[in-house]
This record gives sequence, C-alpha cells and structure tokens, in this order.
Amino acid sequence: MRRHRRAVIAAAALVTVVGAVGLANAGPEPSTPRPHALSEAQKDTLHEAEEVLTRACMASHGFTTWVVPRRPLPDDRDFPYVVDDLRWASRHGYGSDLSAQREKLRTSDPNRRYFAGLTSSEQRRALDALHGRKSARHITARDPAGMTVGRVDDGCTAQAQRELYGDLETWFRVTTVTDALAALRSRMTAGDAEFTKSVEDWSACMRARGFPYTTPQETRAAFNADRGISREKEIRTAVTEARCAASTGLSRTAHRLDERYGKQLRQRYEEEVRTRLTLENEALARARTTVRSQ
Repeated sequence: MRRHRRAVIAAAALVTVVGAVGLANAGPEPSTPRPHALSEAQKDTLHEAEEVLTRACMASHGFTTWVVPRRPLPDDRDFPYVVDDLRWASRHGYGSDLSAQREKLRTSDPNRRYFAGLTSSEQRRALDALHGRKSARHITARDPAGMTVGRVDDGCTAQAQRELYGDLETWFRVTTVTDALAALRSRMTAGDAEFTKSVEDWSACMRARGFPYTTPQETRAAFNADRGISREKEIRTAVTEARCAASTGLSRTAHRLDERYGKQLRQRYEEEVRTRLTLENEALARARTTVRSQ
C-alpha cells in the first residue's frame, strides 16, 4: 500500500515537471498584430469599394450612380496653419486654380447632373434609397465635444458600409470620434502660446517684405475675399509666406505641436482609433475583391 502511494506521488510529480517544461518551451501567447495606418492608396481602395457597393445597391432600386474618386485633384492640399511648401506655393499660390477646377468638377459631376434630371418624386425616392428612410431605425454616437450625432440605419450608404466594415454601429461610433480629431488637434495647436509666438515672428517677416498680414489665415481670407487680385500677386504672396514660415521656424513649430497634440488625442481616444484601424485593415481584402469584380 505504501509502495503504491509512493508511485502515485512520483507520477504526479513527473506530470508537473513535464507540464512546466512544456509551458516554458511554448513561450508567451502570440499577441494580436497591431493594425497599421492605411496608405493613401489603401484609403482610395476603401473609398472606391464603398462607391461600387453603393452603385450596385442603388441600381437595385432603379437608380444610376457613378463611382467618383476620393481625391479627384491629387495636388489639392490643406494647410491648416501656414502655407509652408515652397514648390506648391510657387505653382498654386493659395490654390485659386484648384478652386476653379473643383468648381468645374462639381458642375460636371455625373451624379449631380443625373439627380437634377429626376422628377421631384424620383428625387425623394433616390434620397431615401441612398441615405435611408426617415422612419427607419436611428443610431447615435457622441463626438469628442460631447455632442450626440445620429444617422439612419438604412439606405445604400449604410448597406455598403455594413458590407465593408461589418458592425455599422461600431463603425459609425469610431468614425464620429476619429473624424473630429483633426479639427480638434488644429485648435489645440493654434491655441498654444508657442505657436502664437511663432506667428508673431512670421508676421514680422511678412511685414519686412511688404506684406502687412498678422496671421496666415488673414492672408488667405484676403485672397478669398478679393477675386480681382492678380494671379501673379497671389503666387508672390504665398511664396513669401512659405519662405517666412521656414525662416522664422513657424513651420517647424506648427508640425511639432501638431504631432504632440495628435499623439495626446490618439492616446485619449485610443480605443476608437485602434478599432477604426482594425475595421479598415480587415475591410481591405473585401474592398479589393469588390473593386476587381466591377
């Protein structure tokens, strides 16, 4: 009896040792790969896939739509703080040429022209098909400012996004938050005392060169308000703005603060940022298949 008990204890000890060795050899559990930020080409693919899915859905309702690119003017850029690309400024000034091209694209847009050609009753049906009926279920989300925004859980846009991203409510929630972060980041950067000081230095640089503007926003507003300003003066002013942005350090300060506040916001809304990236990464394969099949 005693010999049998010793054998049982020895066997149990052997199992424990073998189990421990197995765990040691197994190593840590593999972690889920962190979703990566999408390239511009990948964003274009997701956009095109959503357009293709929306077009198919609208066709099922008896309407025609056309796929339009996410970036119809690749050279179109936004400078939230100051025009600091000298080559871009020497070519586009403050972008009046691009504004004219955008207007031309808007008036020639086949979707707008098609919708304008529908009767009033057909337009209402087309809008219901695209955006959903007002009587359909609504979903809501809260943006970083605490405002509650909503949308209809119906229509071809919702259907296309559901096919791409799966859970529409989650997609709407995380995009509501993350889409608002760029504007919030810009406000935080522009309100920083270091940025304000750099703008003062930039303004002094502009005045010394014959351009009495207090802020970069003031220069833009002046050219947007007065369409009679010559193209030559627009480019000359924008080029001077870019040179002063470099020489005074405003460009470096703006980009550094923008990155700092961007990082803070990404950490503050880490769950929403990570979830959106995960949904986008997972949707890429479906998007590529959709685009190839059109």
